[in-house]
Amino acid sequence: MPHVTAAEVESVLRAAEPLAPLQSLQVIDDSHLHAGHAGAREGSHLRVLLVSPRLAGLSRVARHRLVYDCLRELIAQGIHALAIEARAPGDS
Repeated sequence: MPHVTAAEVESVLRAAEPLAPLQSLQVIDDSHLHAGHAGAREGSHLRVLLVSPRLAGLSRVARHRLVYDCLRELIAQGIHALAIEARAPGDS
């Protein structure tokens, strides 16, 4: 299975209207940490750190669902694991 790159995920999230405007976004490819792991063959291991005012008032689950919805097509193309830290401005 092809692996989705951090740059592809970043591009999709930057263009995602439900998250706009993003205050910050960082996508980190941790795939190299999983070399030899069975899931490493199934796709990328990525970490997303983002801050958007659109996330204010949403629960952690709702925030994650929003990110997953934005990445739905890419997940099917080769993301094995996706860790998400989604915050609103001022969240600690």
